[in-house]
Amino acid sequence: MYSLHFYGEMIADALRTDPHVEALRQRVKPDSVVLDLGCGPGLFALLACKFGARRVYAVETDNAINIAREAAVANGFADRIEFFQKMSTEVSLPEPATIIISDLRGVLPWFTQNVTTIIDARERLLAPGGVLIPRRDLLWATVVEAPQQFQEIVGPWQDKKFEVDLSAGVPKITNTWRKTTIKPEGFLSEAVCCATLDYTEVVSPDLSAKTLWRVRRTGTAHGVAVWFDADLTDGIGFSNHPAAPALIYGQAFFPFPRPVAVREGEQVKVKLRADHVQNDYVWSWTTDFVDQKIRFEQSTFYGAPLSTEFLKKKYAQ
Repeated sequence: MYSLHFYGEMIADALRTDPHVEALRQRVKPDSVVLDLGCGPGLFALLACKFGARRVYAVETDNAINIAREAAVANGFADRIEFFQKMSTEVSLPEPATIIISDLRGVLPWFTQNVTTIIDARERLLAPGGVLIPRRDLLWATVVEAPQQFQEIVGPWQDKKFEVDLSAGVPKITNTWRKTTIKPEGFLSEAVCCATLDYTEVVSPDLSAKTLWRVRRTGTAHGVAVWFDADLTDGIGFSNHPAAPALIYGQAFFPFPRPVAVREGEQVKVKLRADHVQNDYVWSWTTDFVDQKIRFEQSTFYGAPLSTEFLKKKYAQ
């Protein structure tokens, strides 16, 4: 559940919101039936009416939907919007939607029930030939030198400020990833598009990506930075690339257990997985510093490292 303040931040983030609005404006026709998944306070649902949609269905589990209901009345759209305060997987519509719009992502598109929700809505609630907004997300990654971000993660567990040893937390905290802001000058390799999440055809909520980089400058590798580009509809999208203006999503930073000195020309290989378990994700990342014969195997679930046996059972399914 988001706070009302965070809903406001999302609305105010023009770099995120404006492309969604333009994509909706481009796609809505007078006979359109629009489904707003995770409508929150109802901005997209209201705009769908404003752009001329015949009927709008707005789905949201959070109490922010009550603001959307009031806003529908205030804007004169109450007769065209039907609200559902429940999971979309529990909703049946009186008619198929011709457009489904959503932004259920977190820092990355593989977030809680984003993918499973869209798969279900596409299969059950979207008319044949209907439109999905977004259409796809592209995942990008690179090896980074990020001493500040790394120190923010491990520093509290290494600092003996109170003359007690809390270093047992270091291997646990480095098995978690976090939202941060990465500077492009910290790139140690070229950014690579390592996965595409095509909402029009995806059938599994899981992610499996493999990437091989060649280090482009000598430095110290602290982890892998990951972000996404959004393709909303024809010619409309946005990117939260570290060199682009900052978006509300930020970037994801997957730290290594310890910094590794690297030289120009060395190879670094990463296998990244996200497995959907209990409505959230198990993230795991294996890093090979090929030339140095160093391997890190890391995995996390709700902030705690997973056992190898758990992962084996999951991957065997």
